[in-house]
Amino acid sequence: MKHHVFTIVASLALGFGLVPDSRAIEILRWQRLPLAVPLVVGQERVVFIDRNVRVGLPPSLGERLRVQSAGGAIYLRASEAIAPTRLQLQDVESGAIVLVDIAATDAREGEPPLEPVRIVLQDAAEDASGDTAAGPAQAAQPATRRQTPVAVVLTRYAAQNLYAPLRTVEPVAGIGRVPLRRPLALDTLLPTLPLKARALAAWRLEDQWVTAVRLTNTSPHRIDLDPRVLQGDFVAATFQHPDLGPAGASTDTTVVYLVTRGRGLAESLMPVLSPIDAGTNLPPAAAAGRTSDEE
Repeated sequence: MKHHVFTIVASLALGFGLVPDSRAIEILRWQRLPLAVPLVVGQERVVFIDRNVRVGLPPSLGERLRVQSAGGAIYLRASEAIAPTRLQLQDVESGAIVLVDIAATDAREGEPPLEPVRIVLQDAAEDASGDTAAGPAQAAQPATRRQTPVAVVLTRYAAQNLYAPLRTVEPVAGIGRVPLRRPLALDTLLPTLPLKARALAAWRLEDQWVTAVRLTNTSPHRIDLDPRVLQGDFVAATFQHPDLGPAGASTDTTVVYLVTRGRGLAESLMPVLSPIDAGTNLPPAAAAGRTSDEE
């Protein structure tokens, strides 16, 4: 299985103002079939898409393809000929995948530059088609209730993003990546176990958050993982594996998915308690071992 190197491409809103009026824009509609985007060696081609996406590049491209983003567009420039290769554009919010097939060929004398490309996703194309017959009927229908609990949807989505290939991630409307507070102290998460915890990523759907936390065994013994030993205000907690091998083994690390409601993980942890010094609540003389009668 080939691993993809992901480049985060932020704010990919449509930027018509960046394209001169004298140049046409090629419209490609995504209908679950790979979209062909030819390239010419040494020429930059602009791709517009109305979603916030990240681009998956196969390692075989190496330094032959430059990918940049600025002003609401993806800029593709090939430095040498490239055989047909597939790129993956993933919607950051929903996880939906758009497949793009590129191929770079040498420029021909007298051939005009390739025009920019706009990718229209299927739902956007349907909205722009002006289908008034289905529109009012759909608008009159009440919102469909979610059949699967939000905690289950979030946990499954987080696990797929961390462990599954990008192409197999199930798209979920409404899910968005949320930033993590760093550094996030997790000493109180599993205080009774010899574990090292580190937050990896977090997502949100409706009023619930899921945070993926990596757990590493620091002891020479195997550890059974039990959600009941977790300390914090959690809606649900799921371990990727039921136990951990001893430190140094290939099985000494796993991930726990913590679902919280109304707030993120940082606000759902137990507070850190300092050792109690009873003398701090005594009068100064008593704290020093004396009473007022002795003076």
